[in-house]
Amino acid sequence: MAGMLTRRIVSLPAARTMGALIGSRPMQYNSAMNFEHLIQINDPENPLIEPLDRKQLWQGLLHRVENPIPFLPGLENVTILERQADTLLRELDFGPAVIQDRVTLVNMDRVRFDIVPSETHAGGALTIAIEEPEPGFLFLRFTYETTLASNPNSEERAYIEYVKSAYHQSDVDCVRIIRTLAAGGQIQ
Repeated sequence: MAGMLTRRIVSLPAARTMGALIGSRPMQYNSAMNFEHLIQINDPENPLIEPLDRKQLWQGLLHRVENPIPFLPGLENVTILERQADTLLRELDFGPAVIQDRVTLVNMDRVRFDIVPSETHAGGALTIAIEEPEPGFLFLRFTYETTLASNPNSEERAYIEYVKSAYHQSDVDCVRIIRTLAAGGQIQ
């Protein structure tokens, strides 16, 4: 079962009406591209991988919300501007760029990060959902709603594939950091 689920890692483009701004170069598009992928957390068939339970995984995601610096290369500082029961408004300082995001928590299930659109950033969203199709088989589903074009020219397509690859690597690193925190007893 685990092998079958692992093969479901795919990119899923979906069109929506939005403009775009990628990095420092403005790009105008009438649609956006969304994509998602799964990262397997536990493999009961592989004894070399220390399993995490749902609570440890959730605590790791909360750590990413409260202290995102280890999870986001280039992030210099984070300030929590507002805090409510299940939402936070944060300011993320990347040095040359400062953005705000609103984080929505669904207890033990998912975290959603919505970047607040501004003059320098068109916005976007990331949802990280915990999935457990069978007991012991935990996955994280990373779903991106971007302002990248859904029908780019060849140069932009290469850039988009680079961004997707960077996001995937960042998500693999996220899981690695959560595992490290769990192994060090920093999350229970």
